[in-house]
Order: sequence, then C-alpha cells, then structure tokens
Amino acid sequence: MRVALFITCVNDTLFPGTGRAVVSLLRRLGCEVEFPAAQTCCGQMHVNTGYQAEGVKLARHFGEVFAGYDAVVAPSGSCASMVREQYPRLARAAGVTLTVPKVYDLSEFLVDVLEVTDVGAYFPHRVTYHPTCHSLRGLRVGDKPTKLLEQVRGLELVPLPAADECCGFGGTFAVKNPAISSAMCADKVRNVMDTGAEVLCAADNSCLMHIGGTLKRQRTGVRVMHLAEILARTEADK
Repeated sequence: MRVALFITCVNDTLFPGTGRAVVSLLRRLGCEVEFPAAQTCCGQMHVNTGYQAEGVKLARHFGEVFAGYDAVVAPSGSCASMVREQYPRLARAAGVTLTVPKVYDLSEFLVDVLEVTDVGAYFPHRVTYHPTCHSLRGLRVGDKPTKLLEQVRGLELVPLPAADECCGFGGTFAVKNPAISSAMCADKVRNVMDTGAEVLCAADNSCLMHIGGTLKRQRTGVRVMHLAEILARTEADK
C-alpha cells in the first residue's frame, strides 16, 4: 500500500521524532511510505480565525499534493479532522470544488485499514491516555488508540479520570483565552497525577505540548509521548 505522511505544521516544526516514528511503524507493517515535500499547512488556523480565502488556497494545494496515494496518514487528529470535516464545508461556503484525499488519523489507519492492533511494540511503563477533542469528537476514533496501547508488551495502561474533558489548548483558543486555558490544563494535570502514570500519551502533539508544559513546570516527572512514538518502540530499543 502506497501511503503518504501528512506531517502537520506542529510536528514538522517542533516534533520531527513523531514523524520518524510513524514512518518506522508503517514500514514495519509493510507499507510503502512517502513524504511529499511540497506539503504545507492544511489551513486550520486560517479558517478558524476567519481567513476563508487563504484556507481555500491551502486546501486546494493540499488536494494537489496528496492526490494519487492509497491513503494519507496524519499523526494529528486535529489536522486530519480539518481535512475530512472542514474541507467539504469550506468548499460549500466558498462555492468551489476541492479534492479531499483519504486522510486517516494514525490509530484509524492501523485498526480500520491495516486491521491490526498488535503492532509488535514494547514499552515497559505505566501509561495513561488523553483522547484529544478532535480525535474524540471530530473523527470519532473511539477506543482505537487504547486498543493499540493494550497490545503493547510491558505497558500498563491506566484510565485517566475525566479523560474526555478538553485540556484547554484548542489552538488559537489558548492564545485568546490564556487564563481559561491554563485553568483547564491545571485540571487535566491533576487528573494525570492521580493515575500515578509515568507517561501521558495522546495522538496530538499540540495537546501534549500544552499539558507537558504544565507537567514540567510543576516538576512532576511525568513524560509526554505521542502514540506513534510508543507504538514504534520495540524490544530492540531497550
């Protein structure tokens, strides 16, 4: 299967290790993975802040760059949701035709397309999982991420209290409403600490960056890791 990696802005700029983990994981599972170098922002920030015309340009470019692949995989429920959910609405509102490639969140692609839950991963740590808003409410991935984590050898998965509550990041929300955002994140961190987990896992690095900042400032010792980075680990990485 010929798969394209849609890295997303946050990962490309700040978390390249997540992209490498996705490539390593998918190749291990037999996929032919390519990285289209012409890819740019999907336009989520533009559209969310009212720049519809600019969003249409980016959406059209996205369709051109990722045309022809069997699937496009993104390590971000937020950006995958933008393409799948918002591009059709954007096209209707602007009265244009947009090409919308088959974009999948990583967990969806693994469970629904490749039909695997045991990816051969090994990660001997106590982990709790935060289901990000776009993956939970937009893409409706359900329990796919936790099904994958449950099959990781050595991993102890502990439930996160009030897991479905937003962490407060919300992209531009955190910039426009910093006090509310910080308060929401503080609640999330308290719940993370209650689990006794060593690692907080999620499928969006933007949320992990937000929560991880508070965890670090409070010197909790809890690490944050993207789902892809855990699933890419094997016993050879010990």
